[in-house]
Amino acid sequence: MKTLKCRDAGFDCDAQIHAETDEEVLAQAAQHASTVHGVTVTPELAGSLRPLIREAV
Repeated sequence: MKTLKCRDAGFDCDAQIHAETDEEVLAQAAQHASTVHGVTVTPELAGSLRPLIREAV
């Protein structure tokens, strides 16, 4: 399981995205960023988020 913390991406937000693959995490993160933060995730932004994805423990 992979995880991405919104706070690690620079937002003052406690949301965490959990999914099986990096691509699923990025898709869910893009949806969250759009609906909650009003941010459109560009390919460049997705590229900067990818290193923040961790294996869930």
